[in-house]
Amino acid sequence: MQSLRDLGVNISEEQAEKILRRIRRGHIWAPIMYMDKNGTMTIDWNEWRDYHLLHPADNIPEIILYWKHSSIFDVGESLMVPDEFTAEEKKMGMLWRHLVAGGGAGAVSRTCTAPLDRLKVLMQVHSSKSNSMRIAGGFAQMIREGGTRSLWRGNGINVLKIAPESAIKFVAYEQIKRLIGSNQETLGITERLVAGSLAGAIAQSSIYPMEVLKTRLALRKTGQYSGIQDCAKHIFQREGVAAFYKGYIPNMLGIIPYAGIDLAVYETLKNSWLQHYATDSADPGVFVLLACGTTSSTCGQLASYPLALVRTRMQAQASLGGGPQMSMTGLFRHIIRTEGPIGLYRGLAPNFMKVIPSVSISYVVYEYLKITLGVQSK
Repeated sequence: MQSLRDLGVNISEEQAEKILRRIRRGHIWAPIMYMDKNGTMTIDWNEWRDYHLLHPADNIPEIILYWKHSSIFDVGESLMVPDEFTAEEKKMGMLWRHLVAGGGAGAVSRTCTAPLDRLKVLMQVHSSKSNSMRIAGGFAQMIREGGTRSLWRGNGINVLKIAPESAIKFVAYEQIKRLIGSNQETLGITERLVAGSLAGAIAQSSIYPMEVLKTRLALRKTGQYSGIQDCAKHIFQREGVAAFYKGYIPNMLGIIPYAGIDLAVYETLKNSWLQHYATDSADPGVFVLLACGTTSSTCGQLASYPLALVRTRMQAQASLGGGPQMSMTGLFRHIIRTEGPIGLYRGLAPNFMKVIPSVSISYVVYEYLKITLGVQSK
């Protein structure tokens, strides 16, 4: 009060206490930070330095919690390594609130980008050297064949599988962490990769028939099926139970490069940002989070895309009619022989076109739902 009075500013004792007990403003889940840490109502050099130079990066647990729970992105592949939660957060119900927020964000982002997703499937299955499908031509063909509503074919099952897949993945991840025998609250990057990949494989195995249904519904002609149940019935009657697991092997193999590269790139970008720019704030901001999530997801998809293409073609084989039923290795050889390596990347353009809008929509909806559900770091 005396120092400010010497500068010509008169404040009351109550105002002085508010200054000394400044609360950090910003995100709704931001930690409360006191300049006067020891409650003596005086500020020494260490307290002044920590507050103004290190604030809020001196609180390492809060930085970790922010990074752990502010970067869930859904680009329609749903193979990200699951998040980790402390015992205290689980008791408070944070895990299930995050799952609901993530599921809602995924549903909205997938619905908004569904036309690009369907175009990707059509290009993966039908595009070739002799039948080169372009983006504009693909959209025109879909609208001509089935009207504007046809752009969203297969989206219903794509949204429905979010909840069971996410729940199974989180439960499996927790169990695998215990089996690994780690006593730490947070796993290292190698352990996370192993546990996350295995959890992703278990979740994908559980809901894989829904993946096949999604592909068949996206490829269907107008009036071919009346809905999800009718499509499942037709596949079962004509092809048997085995048809629901076509493309299963390339799908499982694709989890490892996707999850591994996604996690490795994200961790590298995250650590680089924290080391170089976290001296002023632990809040990375929207653009940093979008850049990290978009870049890591794009790299993961690029590495696993040939396997995803082969999986989709295997899922669609019986519906094409008259064509040979090839194995995974047979399809790889056939594509490279007839189309060259570029044939393994058919549909890549619409797939990448949907990444940025999907990540952006997912982030905005996720943050809004987290606030609505009262999700806080502490």
